[in-house]
Amino acid sequence: MFKDLKKAASEVVGRREVNDFIEVGSVAAALLTADGNIYTGISIDSACSLGFCAEHGAVAEMLKAGENKIVACVAIDGTGTPVPPCGRCRELLTQCDSSNKDAQMEVAEGKCVTLRDLLPEDWKTGQDRNY
Repeated sequence: MFKDLKKAASEVVGRREVNDFIEVGSVAAALLTADGNIYTGISIDSACSLGFCAEHGAVAEMLKAGENKIVACVAIDGTGTPVPPCGRCRELLTQCDSSNKDAQMEVAEGKCVTLRDLLPEDWKTGQDRNY
């Protein structure tokens, strides 16, 4: 599963300067949905902190396609090395669907954990609704 996700992410990763203010693609992410689809995204880094992470790009593509349940996700840098999601990304992934807390995340080469493991004291814990 992660081999396919890393392959998809490697197809879109690649640092590129758009102009003096924006750099894109230094990190790419790929996520696998419960429906079996893979969505990718790239990071956008801007001079005034208005950019976003690669996981956000992948989530946007997933949501645009009408899906919200994630089975697995990986983000890679330009060398293909997995990098763990930041706190903002962890929160976004869990807010898309409560079942996403069980999604597998490759956080280092060959090391996979659940999103629940990465967000152990989730402020949404105990809520009975699907947020």
